[in-house]
Amino acid sequence: MHTQNLEAHEALMRHWGYTEFRAGQEEIVSHVAGGGDALVLMPTGGGKSLCYQLPAVLRQAAHGTAVVVSPLIALMQDQVGAMQELGIDAAFLNSTVGLEDARDLEQRMLSGAVTLLYIAPERLLTARSLALLDAVHAAGKLSLFAIDEAHCVSQWGHDFRPDYRALNVLPSRYAGVPRIALTATADSRTRSDIAERLSLQAAHQFVASFDRPNIRYAIASKTDGRNQLLKFLLDEHEGEAGIVYALSRKKVEETAAWLCEQGVDALPYHAGLSADVRQRNQARFLREDGLTMVATIAFGMGIDKPDVRFVAHLDMPKNIEGYYQETGRAGRDGEPASAWMLYGLQDVILQRRMIDESPADDAYKAVQRDKLDALLSLAEGHDCRRVRLLAYFGEASTPCGNCDNCLGGGASEQWDATELAQKLLSCVVRIRQHSGISFGAGQVMDVLRGKRTPKVEQFGHDQVSTFGIAADASEVTLRTVLRQLVAVGALRVDADAFNTLALEPAAKPILKGEQKVLLRQAASETGKRERGPRRERTPRTRESSSATKLAALEASGELNAEAIQRFERLRQWRTETAKAANLPPYVIFHDSTLKTIAQIAPQSMDALSSISGIGERKLQAYGERVLELVLDQN
Repeated sequence: MHTQNLEAHEALMRHWGYTEFRAGQEEIVSHVAGGGDALVLMPTGGGKSLCYQLPAVLRQAAHGTAVVVSPLIALMQDQVGAMQELGIDAAFLNSTVGLEDARDLEQRMLSGAVTLLYIAPERLLTARSLALLDAVHAAGKLSLFAIDEAHCVSQWGHDFRPDYRALNVLPSRYAGVPRIALTATADSRTRSDIAERLSLQAAHQFVASFDRPNIRYAIASKTDGRNQLLKFLLDEHEGEAGIVYALSRKKVEETAAWLCEQGVDALPYHAGLSADVRQRNQARFLREDGLTMVATIAFGMGIDKPDVRFVAHLDMPKNIEGYYQETGRAGRDGEPASAWMLYGLQDVILQRRMIDESPADDAYKAVQRDKLDALLSLAEGHDCRRVRLLAYFGEASTPCGNCDNCLGGGASEQWDATELAQKLLSCVVRIRQHSGISFGAGQVMDVLRGKRTPKVEQFGHDQVSTFGIAADASEVTLRTVLRQLVAVGALRVDADAFNTLALEPAAKPILKGEQKVLLRQAASETGKRERGPRRERTPRTRESSSATKLAALEASGELNAEAIQRFERLRQWRTETAKAANLPPYVIFHDSTLKTIAQIAPQSMDALSSISGIGERKLQAYGERVLELVLDQN
């Protein structure tokens, strides 16, 4: 084995306790540790962080500190704590660091003692920080720059942050210092933009598979969102940790409160809450079992909690990149997890309106419409969700056999909705011609289905030629067609009090029969689900969530009765240890490591050291206590 690769394997075992790299990691580590620039695309849970952390360790003795540029100020303490648990000297520099501590940190950097420094882009670009890096660089103690969440630099990405643009000063100001930019999500356009904006056109690009085979994708039409969500939680993920995304702050707070009323332990998170409340709720989610976080997209980036069992979307995101990034927060531990989404006509209308009313130029708006259309195609598609999702990122695949469509629960065959679309478009035209004004979706539906409502009769719409021409179509079907027509730009929903409909130029080829409208046939066109008597439920507690996890282990046969008892003792100890250190429990040991310990029941430090996930620092800090818990017969 090459000397550098041997050193990498030894460091991987010494600090992380792993004997093997994950797919793609070793090549990236070798390239960056050798001084090469890199652009890395690797899915959430694929091990991106190690791709800069390990090179930082390997380069530290000769080159000093690696600077990690990250927007995750609220998580920096946990990130640094995780490194320190591995025996790696790490620090962060942000507004919470006092002047005296900052000066001490600067001196340690100048001496090359710090392996990793985490800093936000806006802090890095201050005169004081740049002066510090200038001095560190002049002393030959600047090892590398790692730009995490690199999609934030691109206007085409789903989370653009202007501060990232100024990072293009790094290659000229700190010539010779290697740079690695990393993200979990970027289509080809965003990837090119990242490379250009960060002057990484010549960097080696490492693109891992975007496939997350442990995640089951399911998408359904929105009929009764809250109750659909509750049914999903109770049927599939009761007692488990997860994230529920909603578009508005109001919806986040109302949904979290309602779930609590239903016995689900839920917390809200959005940018309108105070910093203290956000920090407290985030800390609880990371440190406790079985909590549901209801949030806007302000929550989630950098969340390393491995046992998130589901990510649910109550509203449709803006694009596939955002959807993929958010759903990727589920199942980081490789265990089965769910990505569940509802979408409806109002979602499409809102997203289209946000694009149309944005101050951006026409080229940007056109790209965003294309991205929205791609997401709607994913939602409406009758074929494998995973195949479509991966195809968006340029990756070929075969049907997964695990998504709702493959399993037969999401859709059956595709059907040709062109004729129905023509009727709907014609009805919008006829109503406008008859009354001289436009109307909203509800009136159009009533006219198409031949319903003589007071409003229909008031305006004489029962006399137009399109009255009743779609009487055999359900309102759910018509709304599905309408949603598709809005998404492809054939219909416009005007931003007035009534959300009135108007035809766009894209309607012409559909009306002339030159363009088909193909939709998936929903497996069920029922509206609200029928509900029996409401069950009396009590909020979940840590104890009940723990019992759920243990019961699942026992049912799976993964651990026998004695091993389950050991596992529970280990988990209780881990919780207490993490609380004392103010860290999330998984930073101490992942569940997978505890399961292996419980199953093998090692009798010595040597035996314990052979278990994956136990490096030298953790063996020294926790080994004796872990063995005591394993040998405990009580």
